[in-house]
Amino acid sequence: MTIERLFDLLPYYLKKYPQKQDALAGKVDGKWVKYSIEEYVEIVNDLANGLLQLGVEKGDRIASISPNAPEWNFIDQAIMAVGAIHVPIYPTISSSDYEYIFNHAEVKMVFMAGKELYHKVKDVLPISKSVKKVYTFTKHDDLSCYKEVIKLGKDNPQPDKLKEIQDSVKTDDMATIIYTSGTTGTMKGVMLSHKNLISNAVATAPVPKLGVEGKALSFLPLCHVYERMLNYMEQYNGISVYYAENMAKIIDNIQELKVDMMSTVPRLLERVFDRIMAKGDALTGVKKSIFNWAVDLGFKYDVKGNNSAWYNLQLSIADKLVFSKWREAFGGNMKVLVSGGAALQPRLGRIFWAANIPVCEGYGLTETSPVISVNTLDKGGLMIGSVGPLLTDVEVKIAEDGEILSRGPNLMLGYYKEEALTKEVIVDGWFHTGDLGEMVDGKFLKITGRKKDLFKTSMGKYVSPGHVEDTMKESVFIDNIVVVGESQRFAGAIIVPNFDALKAHCQSEKLDCAGVNDPQDVIKLNSVRKLILDDINRLNKKLGAHEQVKTIALVADTWDVESGIVTAKMSIKRMVINQRYKKQIEEMFK
Repeated sequence: MTIERLFDLLPYYLKKYPQKQDALAGKVDGKWVKYSIEEYVEIVNDLANGLLQLGVEKGDRIASISPNAPEWNFIDQAIMAVGAIHVPIYPTISSSDYEYIFNHAEVKMVFMAGKELYHKVKDVLPISKSVKKVYTFTKHDDLSCYKEVIKLGKDNPQPDKLKEIQDSVKTDDMATIIYTSGTTGTMKGVMLSHKNLISNAVATAPVPKLGVEGKALSFLPLCHVYERMLNYMEQYNGISVYYAENMAKIIDNIQELKVDMMSTVPRLLERVFDRIMAKGDALTGVKKSIFNWAVDLGFKYDVKGNNSAWYNLQLSIADKLVFSKWREAFGGNMKVLVSGGAALQPRLGRIFWAANIPVCEGYGLTETSPVISVNTLDKGGLMIGSVGPLLTDVEVKIAEDGEILSRGPNLMLGYYKEEALTKEVIVDGWFHTGDLGEMVDGKFLKITGRKKDLFKTSMGKYVSPGHVEDTMKESVFIDNIVVVGESQRFAGAIIVPNFDALKAHCQSEKLDCAGVNDPQDVIKLNSVRKLILDDINRLNKKLGAHEQVKTIALVADTWDVESGIVTAKMSIKRMVINQRYKKQIEEMFK
């Protein structure tokens, strides 16, 4: 059976894996609620018929606002099954952003998780003229529930009309508009077709090497194309998709479910590793020596298998004493972690592979649906420090200035209502990614920086801050960092310390910071500043002279989505950093 439209995925799934009992699952009141593929198909069919009864027409824009849940998939598939266009929206954005999206996309109907979200958007509904109806996933006295739409469709099926509409939907038709603000704050609606997403799901399907018994945990936002496409890929492969309860419960869910795969971002892997290192730092005597020996050994691991017999013998001992416990923390069954959204520190990729927790790093953008390249589990398909080989149906060329250009069936239709902007980024069929890179060994794509992030020092040297930041994040004492230095003599950095790692180290070494608990007080201590600067100087040796961090400012703020400093996919908004910490930056370069 050929899959040309996204709603073709479900009949394909049902035909290939008819006995699947946990196609999707979410936790409700402490218990996992599982949906078989038959139930999944039935709910989507009823919802689609219900939407027809409500007057939804081909091309209408329908929005969803929800954390990850099976219901998100039901709505997603039903919207596309009637030829409408799905506009998924983050549940964490501001009221003004909701207003902008509702009006810009001319959203006709909104489905959302529950009453709390409704209260967040209700004030903008009266000024969003196109929105005719709002439904919530859970029942509330004063709100319409999406189960009413399911019942409406079940009681009034229109199979002939549904088939007629679906037959009219072509693979190149728009399936979704995904709004992305990126790190600049300028919101754009990325139009993706059925072919864009299907081609990417099918092209990435060989990556996980899991059969129908495979189980994945999903926690990254489904409203972002990265997790959404991977969910399509997992369903194409018959892999069960379980939705994490929340960010705080991820490790608990991994251990409870013993999942085989998970998509993640480097930020999470960094935090997991930092916690591991903090626990290791708190050890004493022989245990601490063994832990440090194992970590040093892991950092030297050659993923291509060119390790000596002596190294492999040591690794087997390290595995038994140390790394086996790491795998237990990941549920004991993790066969692959797919990492994207930002650069993964090569040393982390190497040590996770040494611990037999494979991490496959990939690269892409919302505009490319999203994957352009990805490392794989295949022999010769992995290179640490790269973002892997290109997908088989994707092309890349490197422009004269080093920018990565890409084309393929995954390339977006364009930006919604932004024809001029579309023409700026797609020239002669090639999408200008804004990222800098190179091809290594004629096969592996390597990202070397972000074109717009480059800054020039007063000495005339260009610095790629992302490269410097990735190097500095090797310090266990650094939780987050942004490198600055436009028109300055050298580079500096705004740093959020890893307070847990600092405390563990200070207690272990009996330093004066051991008894200081308030982060605002910690960053004022000379001993803490010296500790971080010493580590920075150690890491500076890995950089060119013009890239080295010479001055720092420590801050005790939380950099997250709520603070406005980080995007939903955990990318730093550099403009916000420069504005918010203007005073500290000026002080650094006095």
